[in-house]
Amino acid sequence: MPLDKFTTLVSTCVPLPAENVDTDQIIPARFLKATSREGFGENLFRDWRYDNAGRPREDFVLNDNRYEGRILVAGKNFGSGSSREHAAWAIKDYGFRVVVSSFFADIFRNNALNNGLLPVQVTGDFLSLLFDRIRKDPRVKVRVDLAQQSVSLEAGGLSENFEISAYKKKCLLNGYDDIDYLLSMKERIVEWEQKREL
Repeated sequence: MPLDKFTTLVSTCVPLPAENVDTDQIIPARFLKATSREGFGENLFRDWRYDNAGRPREDFVLNDNRYEGRILVAGKNFGSGSSREHAAWAIKDYGFRVVVSSFFADIFRNNALNNGLLPVQVTGDFLSLLFDRIRKDPRVKVRVDLAQQSVSLEAGGLSENFEISAYKKKCLLNGYDDIDYLLSMKERIVEWEQKREL
């Protein structure tokens, strides 16, 4: 399924400084009742967002109207726990396009990249500074430039580069999933097959 191309994103951020956020907190297992990628955003962080009566918890960041944006800034070790792909689906369906953290669980990172959600891993020092700047000014904007592999404050003064595999970078820049990537090479594959001797 083609994905939305990702080049550069400039957005305000939602800070979630908790560490070791596992996939069951991101999207509890009882809500994994569909195989399509839509509809999971309404239950993102369900048990942290709502009380047992279904009322929004005022102290949870997604219910705090000071914060909004397409970048989730999370604490260390984000996406640990089970391998459920629905965690990436829920974050993207809610409206986030980037998650910034100082460490991601490998399976979550791969699920995110396979679904057009960009995990940006930064140093712990950079993450602490970013949390501090967001707390001081929730309207501060962050720029994520995939081509340059950089994340920075839009107003300048804080910037860092991040790593991403060349393959996944190409897929995100072009809006490819794995099948789209193969199809983009169809002419080269056909040419190679025609030259190949059996």
